[in-house]
Amino acid sequence: MAMTVHVDVVSAEEQIFSGLAEVVIVPGEMGELGIYPRHTALMTRIKPGAVRIKRPDQEQEELIYVSGGMLEVQPSVVTILADTAIRGGDLDEARALEAKQAAEEAMKNRISDLDYAQAQAELAEAIAQLRAIQQLRKQTH
Repeated sequence: MAMTVHVDVVSAEEQIFSGLAEVVIVPGEMGELGIYPRHTALMTRIKPGAVRIKRPDQEQEELIYVSGGMLEVQPSVVTILADTAIRGGDLDEARALEAKQAAEEAMKNRISDLDYAQAQAELAEAIAQLRAIQQLRKQTH
């Protein structure tokens, strides 16, 4: 049996995932982080994107969209504290496209720098959701 690490993915609303994984891939601020069992301890912020979890009993990776948050890695436990977390299968492409278009429109019609910054953040989140949906589609085909 392959070595595993316990993974918890939680958001403010609920616990999204709790179980064993052979590897966890997380969208860190400086790029993707691949976390294997017995990884050295670390703590870092994560950016919007897809968390990919390779479970020992499944061929396909489990995909969870996170809108940002914190990653804590201990040798036998990985904890992802997400601002928002959505299971890959629950992502809504139409809603993400609508949010992307609304953010782009807000950036064009900005009234202040604060409005522009908010629109940029919303655009980044919508694009990250759409990328996660694309990754999920690649897995199922």
